[in-house]
Amino acid sequence: QVRVVESGGDLVQPGGSLRLSCVASGWNLDRHAVAWFRQAPGKEREGVACISDNDARILYADSVKGRFTISRDYAKSAAHLQMDSLRPEDTALYTCATDGPCSGSDWGEYEYNFYGQGTQVTVSS
Repeated sequence: QVRVVESGGDLVQPGGSLRLSCVASGWNLDRHAVAWFRQAPGKEREGVACISDNDARILYADSVKGRFTISRDYAKSAAHLQMDSLRPEDTALYTCATDGPCSGSDWGEYEYNFYGQGTQVTVSS
């Protein structure tokens, strides 16, 4: 059974930073695409960032380009989302997913096979 677990969500002031982490049991995260999605109350889900299975492609939503960075930690079989210059509009439940598409401008509209439960990020003063 595959289990995806996120961590690192917190309350942070505008302009601050957070690093989210994603690990998976029963699944080799290193060999599959990983994505971060977010959803705020009353809003549609948004694909934030993805990294392809061979790390050849890294894609970001326009809303986070230049502020967020997705990466892998092969030593820990983990994936991270470094979030800098956070804004109140970044407030959302952030979910890690694996085994899905990471190509094209519409990658965030497609489903991944495995999702975590999410970690809450709140940006507020």
